[in-house]
Amino acid sequence: MDTTAVNHLIASRRSVFPKQYNKVLVPDSIIHQMLENANWAPNHGHTEPWRFVVFTGTGLHRLADFFQSVYLGSVAPEHFLKGKYEKQRNNIMQSSHVIAILMKRQETEKIPEVEEVCAVACAVQNMLLTAAAYNIGCYWSTGGPTFKPEGKAFFNLDENDKLLGFLYVGNFDGDLPLGNRKPIVDKIRWER
Repeated sequence: MDTTAVNHLIASRRSVFPKQYNKVLVPDSIIHQMLENANWAPNHGHTEPWRFVVFTGTGLHRLADFFQSVYLGSVAPEHFLKGKYEKQRNNIMQSSHVIAILMKRQETEKIPEVEEVCAVACAVQNMLLTAAAYNIGCYWSTGGPTFKPEGKAFFNLDENDKLLGFLYVGNFDGDLPLGNRKPIVDKIRWER
């Protein structure tokens, strides 16, 4: 294994936002590989709590309609922001694919919920790294209907299941900015 390449991939991964996408479709084969790699995320008790719904083509219109209807239903008319309303549709329609990120809660609830959420986050990180390896733009958003009852209903989630956001995916032109992190030595303590 080329550890230098792995280290570079992790350090160079960036969020690429829908406004940066160029409308060139990402091949479904790459989306499938992202999902396959998500399936290899670590998880306690082999619960594999991640679930995904992939929207593309006309499915994007359905998702955009849903986002906008949730926004209209949750904001008082005097607080309605036309720009926010339109941005929700534009972000979805600018994307090649949008992947809903769901957590299927283990029925026995033996595993703490936070561990299931963390497992899904690991799955999403695998997807983000896969997209970066293919030079595909990705952005994980928890906006829109993510934490609203309408989101659970739309995806037919059970009471203890969760909608954890949406992964926007698209091709982009140009270079990504360099990352910026504070030194790791400021964030660790060794106990020997």
